[in-house]
Amino acid sequence: MAQIIPVAIIHTPYASKFGIPRQSGLVDAECSLTLAKEFRTPEILRGIEGYSHLWLIWGFSKAAYNGGATVRPPRLGGNKRMGIFATRSPFRPNGLGLSCVELVRVDYKANDGPVLYVKGADMLDGTPVYDIKPYLPFTDSVPDARGGFADNVRGNAVRVVFPSTLPPMDKDTLEQLRSLLENDPRPHYQNDPLREYAFEYAGFHVRFTCENDVIYVEEVTSL
Repeated sequence: MAQIIPVAIIHTPYASKFGIPRQSGLVDAECSLTLAKEFRTPEILRGIEGYSHLWLIWGFSKAAYNGGATVRPPRLGGNKRMGIFATRSPFRPNGLGLSCVELVRVDYKANDGPVLYVKGADMLDGTPVYDIKPYLPFTDSVPDARGGFADNVRGNAVRVVFPSTLPPMDKDTLEQLRSLLENDPRPHYQNDPLREYAFEYAGFHVRFTCENDVIYVEEVTSL
C-alpha cells in the first residue's frame, strides 16, 4: 500500500483533547486549512467553491491504539463495550478520522495560500489532514439511515450559565463556546457536582462544574 502523507494542516480553536466536539458540525467555529507546500497551487482547488461542504480525512495525532477489539463509548456512560468498528472512537488501528465540514471561503492571496476556511471541524489544532473530498448530497445523504446506539443519546444538550463577568470576547466566540458546552464535553459516567473541569478554547481558559444537567461556568480567563 502506498504511504499516505498530509496534504494540509488544520488550525482550530481546540488546544486540548478535552472540549473538542464529539462529532463534526456540532459547533459552528471557523477553522483554516493550510495546504502542504507541495500542494500550494490554485489549480489543485479548481472547482471547489462549487461545493458547500467537504469531507476531511485526517489523523488522530494524540490517540494511540492498544490492540483491543472494543472500547467504552463515553455516551454510553463508559460502562458498556462496543466494537471499535461500531463506534467513532479515536483509538483505531489506523488512527484515521472522517469529518464533514462547511466550506466558507478560499483565500488564494494568503501568504501560505491558498487557504480554505471551514466551519464545524472536530479536530485538535494542528491536526494533519490526509485528503479533502467534496460532499455530494445526492449520494452522501441518507435520510432514513439508522444511527445505532447513537440514536438513543442524541438531543442531550444541557443548560449553560456563564458568570456575570467575562473577558473581552467577540459575540461569535461566545456563542461557539456556549454551543460547545451545551453538548456537554464530560464523559457521561462523571456526574460529581463538585468536580471541576477545564479546557482551552480560542485563546481562553474555561473552568466549569455541572449539576442537574446545568453547566456552571466558574471562570473564563484570557491566555
